[in-house]
Amino acid sequence: MAEFLTDIETLRSRARKEIEKGPVTDAYGADLQRVIQVLNEALATEIVCTLRYKRHYFTATGLYSEPVAAEFLEHAQEEQAHADKLAQRIVQLGGEPDFDPDTLTKRSHAEYDASLGLIDMIKEDLVAERVAIASYTEIAQWLGNGDPTTRRVFEELLAQEEEHAADLRGLLERIPQEKSGL
Repeated sequence: MAEFLTDIETLRSRARKEIEKGPVTDAYGADLQRVIQVLNEALATEIVCTLRYKRHYFTATGLYSEPVAAEFLEHAQEEQAHADKLAQRIVQLGGEPDFDPDTLTKRSHAEYDASLGLIDMIKEDLVAERVAIASYTEIAQWLGNGDPTTRRVFEELLAQEEEHAADLRGLLERIPQEKSGL
């Protein structure tokens, strides 16, 4: 079997020499600045999604609004947790999380929505989840083995975004699609 591990003295020497880099070592195989930029775009996406779900939670009305609003609130809380996880990873990599409200929607992959009808709200949320699923899948594939920790973060988010999309599809299947004040 071929040797794969750098000798321990070399590892120790490198660890001491570049201590200010925190967890980023010579073994890091991705473009660090681009990864931080992508993380900040995902952070903006999660913040916009949180805001959209919160708006939908507070403005949902109609016969079926109570269980749908509860789903919106749950998703908003999970999207906020995603944003927190992304911000934490940015800081771990030595970057700065970008919470600038003036540029959030420009950096976000998903769009904000101010729909008034319950069905339209669900559909717009489902579209946003599908956008997140597609972009996070591409990001995880792009990261590959270059940054396995960040890839796993995106894979975790991806799994929950898929769950959200399934939840929303289920709501659409159960709620009558009439335009009678929903």
